[in-house]
Amino acid sequence: MEIIVKNEARRDFLKVSGSAAGGLALAFYLPAARMAQAADGGSPNAWVKIAADNTVTIMVARSEMGQGVYTSMPMLIAEELEVDVNAIKVEFAPPAEVYINSLLGGQLTGGSTAVRDAWEKLRKAGASARMMLVAAAADNWGVDASKCSAANGMIKGPGGKKATYGSVAAKASTMEVPKEVPLKPASQFKVVGNTKQKRLDTAMKVRGTAGFGIDTRIPGMKYAAVAMAPMMGGSLISYDDTRAKNMPGVHSVVQYSRGVAVVAKDYWTAKKAVALLDPQWDAGPNADLDMTSLWSKMEDASNSAGAVFRESGDADQGLAQAANMITAEYRLPFQSHSPLEPQNTFAHVTADKALIITPTQFQQLVPHVVAGATGLKPEQVEVQTTFLGGGFGRRVEVDYAIDAAEISKASGEPVMMIWSREDDMTHDSYRPGGIFKFTAGVDAKGKLTALKFKSTSPSISSRLFPSIVKDGIDPFAVEGIDNFPYLADAGMNFSYVMHDTGVQVGYWRGVSHNLNAVALECFIDELATNAGADPIQYRIDMLDMGSTKHAWSGLSAGVPVGARMKNVLEELRKKANFGKKMPAGKGQGIAVMEGYNSIVGIVAEVSVDESMDVVVDKVTTVVDGGTLIHPDQALAQVQGSINFGQGAGMFSEITVKNGIVQQDNFDSYRAVRINETPRVMDTHFIKSDGAPGGLGEPATAVIVPAIANAIHAAIGKRVRTFPALPENVAAG
Repeated sequence: MEIIVKNEARRDFLKVSGSAAGGLALAFYLPAARMAQAADGGSPNAWVKIAADNTVTIMVARSEMGQGVYTSMPMLIAEELEVDVNAIKVEFAPPAEVYINSLLGGQLTGGSTAVRDAWEKLRKAGASARMMLVAAAADNWGVDASKCSAANGMIKGPGGKKATYGSVAAKASTMEVPKEVPLKPASQFKVVGNTKQKRLDTAMKVRGTAGFGIDTRIPGMKYAAVAMAPMMGGSLISYDDTRAKNMPGVHSVVQYSRGVAVVAKDYWTAKKAVALLDPQWDAGPNADLDMTSLWSKMEDASNSAGAVFRESGDADQGLAQAANMITAEYRLPFQSHSPLEPQNTFAHVTADKALIITPTQFQQLVPHVVAGATGLKPEQVEVQTTFLGGGFGRRVEVDYAIDAAEISKASGEPVMMIWSREDDMTHDSYRPGGIFKFTAGVDAKGKLTALKFKSTSPSISSRLFPSIVKDGIDPFAVEGIDNFPYLADAGMNFSYVMHDTGVQVGYWRGVSHNLNAVALECFIDELATNAGADPIQYRIDMLDMGSTKHAWSGLSAGVPVGARMKNVLEELRKKANFGKKMPAGKGQGIAVMEGYNSIVGIVAEVSVDESMDVVVDKVTTVVDGGTLIHPDQALAQVQGSINFGQGAGMFSEITVKNGIVQQDNFDSYRAVRINETPRVMDTHFIKSDGAPGGLGEPATAVIVPAIANAIHAAIGKRVRTFPALPENVAAG
């Protein structure tokens, strides 16, 4: 029996069904347009399943790439379901409408949305299941459900009656779905916020039993190594497979849309054979692309009018009437995602079916693109998601899954395709580089009165999701400054110039927060210096305390962004002892940002030597991230973001020559090394009962200007061209 209930008040939908094993399956559905599809035979998969043997299985519909959703999402259900989160089974969800991320509109992991989307949805799923189980037990006992209680997978009733969840699960699937689902107040949380909760995937990762994409093993499968055009937009002209196809262990050499692949008994054999193919390439339209011409053309584009995305008052008049004008231009580089697990996918394509096993952030898209590449229908494509060895936005794209499907179809084999590190780094969809210009008018005391801002960079969405680009504005290109938290009384004018450089760009951890917010917080620091003001107090004095403008959704406990930011800055001043006397060559730098409904403030302390080498000595961070589901993982998220952002701000840069990416491994594309991480990381969270904010991305953006501003405090030089390599520091 299946029951579907619609609740207009919360625009969520509940589906409950009895399983073949006599258990209970429960799920929430989203927009009404999807409800009819679900009712007409949509996926029966659910958020929580309770079997007759009392096994509780919780489906995780977001990709686990280290950020902890494998633990935090089950914690939300377990809190209301009243089960031990450490005793449950966890499975990755297949593509299905029920698993749509309502903040992004697809079954997609990104934008620091996983927990924010799940916060009410999964707790309601757990609470509804518990209420139905209790109702079933009460009905069996002939008592009122209000006389019964649930705890630790058991239901207790009057007179010492007891029943396991599993024993009443089948009956519960026939019970009326509760119309009102009261949720626990924060004061009653036992699972959410548990500081001692361990990650549910740690043990299997330590033991080597966690299934990452690259670990996939299927009986009879072969391995594929690939050769792809080294030039951006290049294509295959010819290859010579004479030697490769005669190597022992090689099964076939096949051409596919992006290049040529060798299918062999193991990856090393395939990789050695690929090196013998002598492929010839057509360089394509970017044969002459290099960084000098790229930046020159971007500078030319930055002089055009651009599309205005935020405006108030008359900025031009305000500038004309200002006591002084201050200008600055910042340049940020192209950067690679470079997850430690390179791109890979297992594909087995037959005449009527395809099995795809892949580390992806976008499960919903895979059946459609594989169908398009193989001639199958999307419903003939089965997708299984694995653990991801890093994602950072790279695995929102599914090009590598298409490659594997094409190679499997061409070879007639079940194939595990693996890219080398060099393949991965030189065929990335890179974080956009950009030029960011500010012109500020200030009064005689240095207070900001008028501001013009213009960013020039490639648009990611115009390639991947063109329908969201409106009137020349890509919303993912202006975040990090469209929610500008400061006041400029005379007027503001913010514009964006969409400029295609020929470099393929993609969503990268924090997207344009790590462009716009970096430039903004560096420039605000310049204004504070010009005013002779304390950088923290200068920011506080400029905050718009009444603004409720927000880039995503909801405000923590209803508090305006400006008030939350002031609270973070004041706490940060105390925790970092900001303004303390520093020795020569050492300095403190501050930066703050709202993003993903979290406020992150960072003070970096650095040392700069005579050769302009920078060492980050200490990082103090204060975060208002709302309710923390898994505090230990929240801490890890923030600290990991700081390490990731430090590398982006100090070392990492992708450059192009003759259309070819020049960095192909971590010797030439530098990440932060262990000895370069901050010697002290002091992280504090503001206590809050507000809705959770995202924590996987914002600190990545904030650490960069904090370091740059600390460099200025240490030696008086402004970093305006990133990364902060010695030559760029010296030029400041």
